[in-house]
Amino acid sequence: MNPELTHAWAVDASCLGNPGPMEYRGVDLATGRQMFHFGPIQGTNNIGEFLAIVHALALMEQYGFTGYTIYSDSISAQSWVSKCTCKTKLTRTPETEKALELVGRAEQWLRKHDYRTPIVKWNTKEWGEIPADFGRK
Repeated sequence: MNPELTHAWAVDASCLGNPGPMEYRGVDLATGRQMFHFGPIQGTNNIGEFLAIVHALALMEQYGFTGYTIYSDSISAQSWVSKCTCKTKLTRTPETEKALELVGRAEQWLRKHDYRTPIVKWNTKEWGEIPADFGRK
């Protein structure tokens, strides 16, 4: 199976260190256009992956994008989204406060919204790097 390229976004995060400067983005698979980008702020890669999915869900709802799929290569983030809870162990410090504030807002959004957008695991082995990848491996 190949990913559905129309009506689909790919999301990914990058973090230099753990924790470290973290950013995330979403890319439209049909056009390659960057749909959103956030960061960098102090965080972790898993937090960025989680926030990227929720950011995509919120934008799709806000702009009425129906029938779309979100692709993510993070099983952890997909699990956290399905449970409406980010299981991060990131310590709250003045540097990490912004990321943890965003996590709280994302969890709250998930609890208040009944989204129907499928979130699908990107198959890197078959399809190559996710198009939202930052290319820093």
